[in-house]
This record gives sequence, structure tokens and C-alpha cells, in this order.
Amino acid sequence: MNIVEVNGLTKIYGGRKAVDSISFEIKQGEVFGLLGPNGAGKTTTISMLSCLIRPTSGDAFIDEKSIIKEPMEVKKRIGVVPQDIALYPTLSARENLFFWGEMYGMSGKKLRKRVDEVLQIVSLTKRSGDPIYKYSGGMKRRINIAVGLLPSPKLLILDEPTVGVDPQSRRNILDTLKELNENGLTILYTSHYMEEVEFLCNRIGIMDRGKIIALGTKDELRLLVGERDLLKILTINEIPKSLAETIKKKAPEINKVEIFDSSIEILTLNGRKILPKILEVLLESGVNIKSVEVREPNLESVFLHLTGKKLRD
Repeated sequence: MNIVEVNGLTKIYGGRKAVDSISFEIKQGEVFGLLGPNGAGKTTTISMLSCLIRPTSGDAFIDEKSIIKEPMEVKKRIGVVPQDIALYPTLSARENLFFWGEMYGMSGKKLRKRVDEVLQIVSLTKRSGDPIYKYSGGMKRRINIAVGLLPSPKLLILDEPTVGVDPQSRRNILDTLKELNENGLTILYTSHYMEEVEFLCNRIGIMDRGKIIALGTKDELRLLVGERDLLKILTINEIPKSLAETIKKKAPEINKVEIFDSSIEILTLNGRKILPKILEVLLESGVNIKSVEVREPNLESVFLHLTGKKLRD
């Protein structure tokens, strides 16, 4: 079941298409990633789905509610974590959460209970009485996420939530989101960090210049552009050159085999899947293996292939 359906969404500013007729779906319970460089149109897309700005054309449905015709109903179903920190620095984390909870229309015991729950989710209960200005960048980001979680949303929308944080804080945020998703929360996640999207997302839309130029799982995107795995096997003794043909017969899906004195390099799809076949040939031929390395192409290489430029250019 799709919880999000985007149909031809477009936003034009002064004659320039910031978002150019994009369409995609997000299934209930998945993490969908929008990956692209700064200026690709990710934040504008998020702003339209959050009902903060009105599309020039097209529409989107969140839990079957139109962002054009039913924006208030959409807002009841989503939590939004913006790119900028939306917190009052002189208030404590708990005070910030109570303020934003009241903005969501929450109050009383229900609000107090939910504030305690989200503080526990982001692991900041013990520091919840401290003013925000005493928090590190990573801690502020975690409270930002806690605000988005207050209304118990059906869809959590995050726009570059790890910008400017240290590696340890980034990992903490990603682990928290992973756990939330494993507990059933649907997430829309935008980033220009491909390693975050690879770790977190089930499916990925690659954006560039306002368009979605590719859509699918990580493996589907790799296959789309013909990216291959590189298997590199180092051996203790010399490898007979004749083994190249034997390996190709054993695994015909291999694209290329190169044998050197004490190493072999193989280019193929699904390298981990065919690795046992290759090792079997080598061992049967008396070749003693020293090490095995599988280099898989990442989303950076896919983006480079599709656009001719690096993700962070």
C-alpha cells in the first residue's frame, strides 16, 4: 500500500523550474530517499509535500489526502524535520517540546507523556532540562527530530537532518531513524550524503536540476547504469593463466577476468553471489588464497554515470 503518491509535481520560481514534473510513490513502512546535490530541488519538494508552499502544478496524496485540496488533513498525518534548527535557544529541550506540542494541538497528560517518549527515543532525557544553547550541534538535531515525532506521524519527513554534525552524532541519528522504521514508521529522507541514503533507504530517487533522473533500490540503480562489482583475489602461489577460461565457463555471467602472477581481478554483476563458484575453481586447481576483496559500486558512481558530475560538485 502506498502512503505517498506524487503526480507531476512542479514548482516554478521566476520562470525557473525548481521542481520539474516529478512523480514517485512511497510504500507504507519503507524509507524512501531523495538523493541529490544542493540545489537539486529536494527542499522544494519537501516544502510542497509538507504544505508549506503550493505547487505550480501537479498534486500529491499523503494517506489519500491531497496536498492541494486537504492541506490541514495532510498536516495531521506528517511530522517534519527541517534542514534548519527550529528551536528556541534559551528554552530547555523539554520546554521546546511542550511549545511545539501545543502548536500541534496537544495538551495535558497526553502531551507530557509524548514529550517523555520522544526524549527517550532520541536519548536526551537526562539533558532535557538544559537550555538548547548549551547543546552540541548533534544534540540540537536530535531534539529537532523529537519535535517531528511529537504528533506520532504516519510519515516522518526529514530534510538533510545531519548537516553540520560530527560523525558520532550522525551515526546516532541514523541508528535512531533505522530503529523507528523497524518499528513501522514510514520515512521520507533527503540528503546529499550517499552513504546515509545507502545505509537507511529501501528505495531511492536521484534528483538533479529539479528532475528525478533515476528511481529504484540501490541494486536496481546500479543495474540501470550497468555498474559492476570488482572481485580482487590475492593468492599465495602463482595462478595459471588457463584458469581464466575455466572460471568463465563456471560462471558465464562474468564480464571480464584478468589473471596476474599472484592475483586475479573479475568484473561482474552480483559479485558476492558468484564468489563461491570462483573460489571453488581456484581451490580445485591447487591455488592457495591469501585474501578476497569485493568492491561494489556505490550511489556516487551511479550519480556520476547519470549526470557526468560528482554528487557534491
